Amino acid sequence: MTIRKKILAGLTLGSAALLFSFRTAADSERYFEIAKNLDIFATLFKEVNTYYVDEVTPGKLVKTGIDAMLKSLDPYTNYIPEDDIEDFRTLTTGQYGGIGAVVVKRNGKTVVQSAYEGYPAQKAGLLPGDEILDINGIAVDKKSNSDISKLLKGQANSVVKLMVTRYGQDKPVLIEITRDKIQVENVPYVGMISNDVGYFQLGGFTVDAGKEVRAAVTKLKEQGAKKIVFDIRDNPGGLLNEAVNISNLFIDKGLDVVSTKGKVTEWNKTYKALDVPLDTQIPVAIVTSNRSASASEIVSGVLQDYDRAVVVGMRTFGKGLVQATRPLSYNSQLKVTTAKYYIPSGRCIQEIDYAHRSEDGTLGKFPDSLRTAFKTSAGRTVYDGGGVAPDIEVAEREIADITRVLLQKSYLFDYATRYRSEHASIPAAREFHLSDAEYQKFVTYLQGKNINYSTDAEKSLTELSKKMKEEKHYEDVKIELEAVKRKMTVNKANDLQRFKPEIKELLEQEIVSRYYFEKGRTEAGFDDDPNILAAVAVLNDPNRYSALLKPSGQAASARKSTGK
Repeated sequence: MTIRKKILAGLTLGSAALLFSFRTAADSERYFEIAKNLDIFATLFKEVNTYYVDEVTPGKLVKTGIDAMLKSLDPYTNYIPEDDIEDFRTLTTGQYGGIGAVVVKRNGKTVVQSAYEGYPAQKAGLLPGDEILDINGIAVDKKSNSDISKLLKGQANSVVKLMVTRYGQDKPVLIEITRDKIQVENVPYVGMISNDVGYFQLGGFTVDAGKEVRAAVTKLKEQGAKKIVFDIRDNPGGLLNEAVNISNLFIDKGLDVVSTKGKVTEWNKTYKALDVPLDTQIPVAIVTSNRSASASEIVSGVLQDYDRAVVVGMRTFGKGLVQATRPLSYNSQLKVTTAKYYIPSGRCIQEIDYAHRSEDGTLGKFPDSLRTAFKTSAGRTVYDGGGVAPDIEVAEREIADITRVLLQKSYLFDYATRYRSEHASIPAAREFHLSDAEYQKFVTYLQGKNINYSTDAEKSLTELSKKMKEEKHYEDVKIELEAVKRKMTVNKANDLQRFKPEIKELLEQEIVSRYYFEKGRTEAGFDDDPNILAAVAVLNDPNRYSALLKPSGQAASARKSTGK
């Protein structure tokens, strides 16, 4: 038997075993289609490998084919080759061996973006803004982010040597860091906003996320919290069982949390709250964004369906799909979408319909007309097919063009690096504010920097001028258009002053993070964050909080299209 036939036979037998475990003899035609197409793939691959004009790498070519095949399904069904298994484990466990720092490529340089407080990089003295020249003697100027990550990771207790340049120092310095087990925290911040309002962030759903949330809420109550702001913004999700555990902290034992329904009916399951809850009475405002997805939507949806919390912010992402990992040969794995999940009201919050594509391959969202109304425990109206809509809607804050440029070109980041080198200490995170004179120093720093940008108005004016020229009317309005253009130029020159509050706020947060890390950045934003302000406001208004959770409450969640 040839190698190709052996491979084909193995694939066919494996397919047959899978098929016969879930299908009847009536599916013999489908089985034949699978066997036929596997044979076509194998013979095609052999011909390409033998006769293609240039040398091909078999593993790379097959992975390209697999990736393209899975891409036609949904973005969450992925092939994980053996080389990427470790990164996949990090995503699910939150743990890896390394130094505990975020390092990025920027304009050809390898720059330390942040160092986690209490981890090896920070303890060894590595600072945000440091530029890494080499890692263990290997130059990194031409290395990718992925390459650099692999160089920095390694077994706990092993040593990695970094040669770095630092603002304010003439010569590069050698920093030796002993790697350790890095556990990315699911709850990166816990603290009090005011005397009786506690706050915590949930950034992920890796192993023990439920325990971390329990510890956070317990700590806040010990510190005097009578109300809780639960920030789940930008959380992409993770382990389903941890979403169940976290929901269980706030709802009664025995209640349904989430159900999964898929093609393999034996795998369908309803997850219930199995434990005694931590607190079913304390008022909770859960803050969401349009990047809160999957497990985040289970938690926010469950608390909304049981009228257990007021949801504040934006409609969530709309990912109501469940994935499972299946082992493949040669230590590779398949992450495959196996079911949709349904929260207690019965609604599925999946927004994009991957099962039906248009002729050109584009995807559509479930239209409002096909969305179904459901009821919460108290009788409030909520809808399926488009994420979890908030009870109090807070629109995403648009930043000015000048602010966007300062962020994109890292001028705020670089100035914070400079500020840190020139100031040994600053007041506490919540108390630090730049004076007008200090802000002016930042404006002076920007002189000579490239901060050119085109506003939407300028782009529209350019398009209008182009259109007028095409229609031969430009000379008639040339003087007026040029006058508007000059006015825009003058106005744009004043943008650093016009948008001073916005720019100053972000600059202060960046500077604070150099002294008090990401926790300090969070605290510095308490008095400026519209979502947190809205959450605190409703918690401090018991009548409004209560009214929103009653059937008569005019919540944003009762409107189909809100938040998108």
